[in-house]
Amino acid sequence: MLLGHWIEMRSVMGASRALEELAKLMPSDAHKLMPDGEIIDIPLEELKTGDIVIVKPGEKVPADGIIIEGESSVNESMLTGESKPVSKKKNDLVIGGSINGEGSLKIKVKNTGKDSYLSQVIELVKEAQESKSKTQDLANRAAVWLTFIALTGGAVTFFIWTLIMNKSFVFALERTVTVMVITCPHALGLAVPLVVAVSTAISAKNGLLIRDRVAFERARNIQAIVFDKTGTLTMGKFGVTDVVKLSEDITEDEILNYAASVEMHSEHPIAKAIAKSAKNPMNVESFKAIPGKGAEGKVEGKHIMVVSPGYLREKNIKVENENINKMLSAGKTVVYLLINSELKGAIGLADIIRPESKEAIAKLKEMGIKCMMLTGDNKQVAKWVADELNLDEYFAEVLPHEKSQKIKEIQSRNLIVAMTGDGVNDAPALVQADVGIAIGAGTDVAVESADIILVRSDPRDVVAIIGLAQNTYKKMIENLLWATGYNAIAIPLAAGALYKWGILLSPAVGAVFMSLSTVIVAINAKLLKLKS
Repeated sequence: MLLGHWIEMRSVMGASRALEELAKLMPSDAHKLMPDGEIIDIPLEELKTGDIVIVKPGEKVPADGIIIEGESSVNESMLTGESKPVSKKKNDLVIGGSINGEGSLKIKVKNTGKDSYLSQVIELVKEAQESKSKTQDLANRAAVWLTFIALTGGAVTFFIWTLIMNKSFVFALERTVTVMVITCPHALGLAVPLVVAVSTAISAKNGLLIRDRVAFERARNIQAIVFDKTGTLTMGKFGVTDVVKLSEDITEDEILNYAASVEMHSEHPIAKAIAKSAKNPMNVESFKAIPGKGAEGKVEGKHIMVVSPGYLREKNIKVENENINKMLSAGKTVVYLLINSELKGAIGLADIIRPESKEAIAKLKEMGIKCMMLTGDNKQVAKWVADELNLDEYFAEVLPHEKSQKIKEIQSRNLIVAMTGDGVNDAPALVQADVGIAIGAGTDVAVESADIILVRSDPRDVVAIIGLAQNTYKKMIENLLWATGYNAIAIPLAAGALYKWGILLSPAVGAVFMSLSTVIVAINAKLLKLKS
């Protein structure tokens, strides 16, 4: 029995240690930069919003903040589950508790104490571990009934052996005690809470934060999942998607490099997207912006222009190309490259689809879940994204206040619906859905409208949380079946049903069997894993 309790307590402590491990992530002090330039070490609790701190290579970041100077790679794996260190530069957010890499960083403190990301994670984990699930209520009711069965079984056993079988009082009492011991609902009481604790610890370590346990359990039955487009399935920023040659004497790379060389000097979002995409930009002379139409400059002695369709119309330059027509019909932004006034190529830009989105959608469809998209963007752009990702359905030009109505419409088809969005303009839809999932919440984890918060902006985490919900429920059912099935067999055995064949259990053996049941339930719970 002691061995059984030891294994049980190790399992319980191992799961609840998740909170201790999270709390340990924070350093004990911080290097505060004073107005006179002096650096002093102060206890973490004395840090205030607006303070400037220095984080040296290899040190832990003392608080949530914004980098105001320096570049480095930061290891956030214990907080977000992100396996690779994340590159950070000026104006990027850093999370308290993450580990700084090779560079020194100067950080302006944004959140401390209870407002910090880590504190909110700890609070969410605590709430999730303490919250009772519907399955646990079932287990508790079963445990109450098992207690009545134990008492009744013990009384009936004593009555049969003394009055009907005419056995001695000591023999009957021994059978009664064995029944009472072996029927102890200990394993049944442990079956669900331990799985809850283990799943909560696993999810927190992987950046999957559960706010509502009941919604988390519902996630295993999701039949349709609706994604917000911008920032969820896409990056939420412009990028080059296509390069089209309109002349045989130039390559696609040259088109991009010439265009980027000119656009590097412009502050326009389209210009910045082109500039980022080039591999070998060149020096530009005589750069000049063409207001509302594009930009121009001299590159290697050639007059380079990057212009809008409006400029071509103005100059009466006609373009007939199937690939460009496809880009325009998909709602993409198209700019043109002219070299010495000759049209040489076109570049298509759009909100870039996340590379992880295709994999996530494919896996969800393999699980038999319908994948849909909800966006305020125009129909051409929505259709392009839906086609690229092979979505089952999409809804375009939907205003934020209309999103919840769309979720209701999908629910009216008798589908269990999850909504995945950024938790800001998607709030009404997240609340309306059967399961609301806020994705890419980053340091702002307290998204009140969501049931589940995914720290990373990675749609594959939606697959992970559904998989974890399914595995968690499976473990709960396995434990319940074991605990109840075990008792169904053990009670008649303890009562002496096989006495005629010389098989009789003593109270000590009954105690061993009861402990064994607890051990099996604990080990099974610990075997819960997150599907990769």
